[in-house]
Formats: sequence, structure tokens, C-alpha cells
Amino acid sequence: MVFSSLLFLFVFLPIICILYFVMPKQFKNIVLLIASLFFYAWGEPVYILLMLFSIVMNWIWGMLLDWKKRARRWILVMAILSNIVILGWYKYLNFAVEIINQCFSVELPIREVSLPIGISFFTFQILSYLIDLYRGEYKVQRNIVNLALYISFFPQLIAGPIVRYKEIVDQLQNRSATPDCIMEGIRRFIYGLGKKVIIANSMAQCVDRIYALDLGELTGLLAWLASIMYTLQIYYDFSGYSDMAIGLGRMFGFAFPENFHYPYLASSVQEFWRRWHITLSAWFREYLYIPMGGNRKGRIRTYVNLLILFLATGLWHGANYTFLLWGLYYGVLSVIERAGVNRVLQKHSLLKHVYTVLIVNFGWVLFRSDSLVQAGEFLKRMLLPWKYMESIVPWQAYISHKALVLMFFGIAGCGVVQQLCLKCDIGGKSRYMWKNSYPELICCTFILIFSISMLAGNTYNPFIYFRF
Repeated sequence: MVFSSLLFLFVFLPIICILYFVMPKQFKNIVLLIASLFFYAWGEPVYILLMLFSIVMNWIWGMLLDWKKRARRWILVMAILSNIVILGWYKYLNFAVEIINQCFSVELPIREVSLPIGISFFTFQILSYLIDLYRGEYKVQRNIVNLALYISFFPQLIAGPIVRYKEIVDQLQNRSATPDCIMEGIRRFIYGLGKKVIIANSMAQCVDRIYALDLGELTGLLAWLASIMYTLQIYYDFSGYSDMAIGLGRMFGFAFPENFHYPYLASSVQEFWRRWHITLSAWFREYLYIPMGGNRKGRIRTYVNLLILFLATGLWHGANYTFLLWGLYYGVLSVIERAGVNRVLQKHSLLKHVYTVLIVNFGWVLFRSDSLVQAGEFLKRMLLPWKYMESIVPWQAYISHKALVLMFFGIAGCGVVQQLCLKCDIGGKSRYMWKNSYPELICCTFILIFSISMLAGNTYNPFIYFRF
């Protein structure tokens, strides 16, 4: 079950809201926990056992960290390894076997296993709970219901944002879903739904058609259109899910951290990663980059740490050579920028933005491609479009006029219009005049109706972060 489905919008969410708001305070977390476990079990019922096992196991690890003071370091190591083993078994085992088979010319069997939804997200949340507990940043959570809710809470379970325990520990016990919170949550959810259904899904249909082409039919123009549309698709899909998650959290009284801040307005790769998937970047910085020494151990060590950081980021996204190369790509670029290129770029206002947009766009080609060969062919046609101009089928067969219109609206909505409005807004009053106004109510109503009509009229509703 995904947020952008009629089943979720008209059955699951209304029932949970009614049950939650009629229940006494002491039962609200139980309602949300049961709802979260049901939500998780909907797609792959067998993996609810994995979720329950993970909850109980990590509750025990937490209690041991609190109880066995002298052995806390070893308990933390075993707790981290147990979670990484589970993640590795489901997500990376086949990739490791594939590498071994290729390197040593053997034929170890490949297991048929489906990836548990959201395993990378809830594993990182668990690890943050255990590590910060070891650091003494809060007391152990003895109430297994509260810990289970933190691990499995359905709004951010399958696509983030990655919420660290210390950010919501107080909210698990004391929160208030005021009318203002509920209205703010509904508003944010509708904007996220519109991003996902209206723009991301429309881009996805065109992108999937082009990536399914035989490479001999791929022209330079089609390669560029596919890369631009995927750049929009992944932003509106992922930020749309984050908006819906944050909105759902607000409806139940939770305040989740922001996950995006107009990343395509960035003027460098480093700034892009401060704006894109903010909670993942913060997690890796807090629990990997800084413990390795960060930028405190000299220039060479800093460069090595950056390469390791981005390789880990690529591997987190998926068990594939394309993801590893994508991570290495950003690692190398971050090193180059830190070495001095960024100081040059920042002197040229237009150049730094064009550079960043192109770099990110090329990166998404790697991210989207099924293989390094496919990625290479797409990039070759993008860099040498005049060599690949002939095709039997015209580009209009893959991209509709509606998709082109939405593409331009999508580009404008990535921060361009918002920045122009801020520059024209003398005194900063327009934003507050718009929020919760009648025009915004009309706008949100239109987005909601249009999104529902698109969901009702089209079963195409992909979920990019399913494989993460």
C-alpha cells in the first residue's frame, strides 16, 4: 500500500484517523502501532515477522546497553552487526555472490528473495537509536510499544524522512494534534500528493518508455528528454512522499524533520547534498563521516573520508554497480570541489548553477539505468547528440504534449518560481497571506480533486524508493 493510492486515501487513512481521535490518550500509540504493522504487512505479509523480530531484538539490545554498563561497547558492536547482517542478507547477498562468481569464476547460486519494503530506512533509524543510547543522549525506551512505533510508524516507514530517535522521543509520550496541526498536515499531504501523482507519475510514464527502447533507436534528443524528465520524476516523487509523510505526522501530532530544500537551486555538489535527502545526508555525516575523522585529520584523510562516505551512500541506495559508480561519482566531485574548484565556481553566478544542474542530471542517468552499458549509451548520446539524430519512430511517440507542459511546470516548481516570489515579496508578507487563505484552499482542493481523478483513471503509479 502506498500513500498515492485510492485504497489508502479512502479506506486506510480515514479509518485510522477516526480510531486515533476517538481513543483515549493511553491507547493512541497502540492504535498507530497496529495501523503501522498492518500497513507494512499489506504488500508482503511474511515480512511482518521480520519487522516484529527486529523490534523485539532491538528492544532487548537497548535494555542490555542500559543494564550491562561494563560491556556496553561490545553490546553496541553486536547490536550494530546483527542489524547490518539482516540488511545485508536481504539487500546485498545476491550482489556479493554475483561479484564472487565474476571474480573467481565460480557458480554460487543466486537466491530468489524479495526486498522487504523500507528496510534501509528503518534499519538506519534503529542504528541511530542504539548509537545515541550508547552515547548517553537519552534514557533507554523501556516501553516496547513506543519503541515499536518509532521503528514502524507508517508515515515515514517506507520512504523516510529518516527520523532519529532523539528528534521524537518526547513526542512519543507527549504530543497534541491540535486543529492547526491537523489542517497543516492535510495541507502538506495534499501538496505532496499533487507532486507525486500529477508530475512524478506523468514524467515516469515517458521515462519508462524511453528507457525500454532498444539502444539503437535512442536519439540524442530522447536521451536528453528522458534525463530531464527523470530528474523531475525522482525529485517530485521523493519530495512528494516526504511531504505526505511530514503531513501525516502533523495530523497525529508529530513533527518530522524536513527532507528537501529546493536541491536543484544548489550551486555546488556539496550544497546539493545539503538540500537533497537531508535526513540521509545528516545520518551519514553523524554516524560515518564524523567518526572516521571528518575533515579534522588533514586534507588527504578528508578526501578519503568523502570517497568512503559517498560510496556508502551509493551502496545504501541499492546493490548494483550503477549505484556504486553513482556514489563514487559524487565522491570524486566532492573531492574536486573541496580541492579548489568550488572557490572558482562561486565567482561566477550563472556558471555555478549550470554546472550543478548538469552534474546532477548526468548523475541521475547513472542512478536510473539498469546497467553500466545502458548508462554509458545514454550519456554518450547526451554528450554527442548530433551523432544520434535518426530514429524510425519520432520522439512525439514517447512523450505527449501533456507531459511536455507538465515538464515545464515541474522545472518552474523546483524552486525557480519560489525564488522569484521571494525576491518580489517586499517585506516577506505574501507567503503568510497565501498560507491558509481562501485562494490556497481553492488551490489545494483543485490539486486533491485532480490527483484523485488521475488515480482513478490510471493504474500507473510507480514507487521509486520501493527498492531501497
